Amino acid sequence: MAAGQPVFPLREEVTESQDLKRKGREDEQKRTGSSGERGPPPETLGQRDAGPREGLTLRQFLAKELKRGYLLERQESSFTARRQRVYTFLRVPWELERLMLFGTCLCLDSFLFVFTFLPLRVVAASLHLLLRPFHGPRSGRLLQPAQTCDMLKAAVILLCFIAMRWVDYSMIYHLIRGQSVIKLYIIYNMLEVADRLFSSFGQDVLDAMYWTATEPKRKKREHLSLLAHFCMAVLYVFFHAILVLFQATTLNVAFNSHNKSLLTVMLSNNFVELKGSVFKRCEKKNLFQLSNSDIRERFHNVILLLIVCLRNMEQFSWNPDHLWVLVPDLLLVLGAEVLVDVVKHAFITKFNDITAEVYVEYRASLAYELVCSKQHHAYTDHTDAVSRRMGFIPLSLAVVLSRVVSSCIRINEPVAIITAIVFFLGTQAHRVVQCGSNRASPVLVHPQLVGGGSSGLCLNRSGIAFLPCYAYRCLTQPLFPLSYLQSSACL
Repeated sequence: MAAGQPVFPLREEVTESQDLKRKGREDEQKRTGSSGERGPPPETLGQRDAGPREGLTLRQFLAKELKRGYLLERQESSFTARRQRVYTFLRVPWELERLMLFGTCLCLDSFLFVFTFLPLRVVAASLHLLLRPFHGPRSGRLLQPAQTCDMLKAAVILLCFIAMRWVDYSMIYHLIRGQSVIKLYIIYNMLEVADRLFSSFGQDVLDAMYWTATEPKRKKREHLSLLAHFCMAVLYVFFHAILVLFQATTLNVAFNSHNKSLLTVMLSNNFVELKGSVFKRCEKKNLFQLSNSDIRERFHNVILLLIVCLRNMEQFSWNPDHLWVLVPDLLLVLGAEVLVDVVKHAFITKFNDITAEVYVEYRASLAYELVCSKQHHAYTDHTDAVSRRMGFIPLSLAVVLSRVVSSCIRINEPVAIITAIVFFLGTQAHRVVQCGSNRASPVLVHPQLVGGGSSGLCLNRSGIAFLPCYAYRCLTQPLFPLSYLQSSACL
């Protein structure tokens, strides 16, 4: 190439230079935006802290923070809802305890039925069966279905009570007392779980026996015989009674321990229940089942504490001073149970946005079921209705309590016999008055259900008037129409 001749760049170098310029213009357009103005330069790491900060001084910052204000009216609905949740949280314990009290009365009514009206109904059915030949030949059943079920219940209780006479309570007590605290804690938890499983399965066993004994006869039998179902019912009630006796014995050992460590461990078991129920999703139907389970558990614990008191009073020759020694521990157990139930239901309703009025619906549903079971053409007995709804089996508890009372109280003197008769008549009177208060439920629920007026009196089928039941009225208000009860009974 000659000197002084211009040097032209290669074609590849020209293309690369044009691409770089075009890419630079595109970056410039992205930075300036559509308005054509240059945007702020990109910040690099540490660029904000490079120079001195410009803004508020310390005095200005403190003055602004002290005088800073805000308006809650901008979120009025949100704060109103939160305040209502607080009111619901405070109202839940009251509504829950009203439901618990009403449910406990239902369990007590079902439990007293075994000792009061069931023997009288069995005697009436036996007389009807014995006098049947004197009334001439009749076609059909020997006994009515309800009478057959009563006879089967009495037979199961009697056989289980005779079998429980062979169980040595002292051997069970010393066997449990010789275990360590940790073993007893595990045993008590296992017994509690087993008791719930037995209760949930036991009513099915009894219902199967009742239906097998009363169903219409068919040519082809597709089920076991009545004797097989009766044997299964006897075995179930017996083993469940043994389990309840072990529970009462374990609790008795905890009461009689010197350092009360076992009792403290058992009470702490109630608070473990909060972890398994509070932080789970719970609908209204599930909450109703949980409430019924808590009602049954509370009444079950009351019977266990009654057995513990009877055994301890027998050991101290029925000294009244020893009863006052047991009272603090009894109140501690019941208080812990109530506290756990209140806290559990309060937080369940809070986390699941359930109002306190749901317990009023639950109470109305239980009252409606009780009213339906008291009708003349009811499809089931009221004790069985309570058992199905709450999982409460009164037969096993009746067998255990009868066994404990028969071993603690000796009826071999005229005064003791008279006392026993007076006690039986007293339970009969209490059951009659409670039956009257239960029959007041139709009057309180809806005046059209029975022929009651606005006087507050309740008339039973025989026309006997009972005094106003103010406690029951407190439990069942506000008043509900029949249509609302029918809808709430489906919960």
